[in-house]
Amino acid sequence: MSVLYKDRVMVETVVAKLKVYAQPQRLMILSCLLAGERTVGEIDDATRIGQPALSQQLATLRRNMLVRTRRQGTQIFYALADESVALCVRSMEEMLGASSAQHLALKSTAPAAVQ
Repeated sequence: MSVLYKDRVMVETVVAKLKVYAQPQRLMILSCLLAGERTVGEIDDATRIGQPALSQQLATLRRNMLVRTRRQGTQIFYALADESVALCVRSMEEMLGASSAQHLALKSTAPAAVQ
């Protein structure tokens, strides 16, 4: 693992990635997806962002490889791209005092994953 203070290029890469996280709607979406895979409608119901803005933010998250998609029929399901994204969002929530009980409540309302 590189030591950031020794690698300016790495620091610039990290800062660029953090800027993607540092947008309120995108962070809300990522936090919502900690509970598991969701459709756009389910994300909208949970976050109340609104379809046009939600679609725009999901596109940004896809381009930056923070979420992945899966199509089933006409539905598109969104999920966090990998465990490093989940770790980053959970870390922010822990540092800033978001309750893990909130995620347990959200997870209990999440639809079961379809295999």
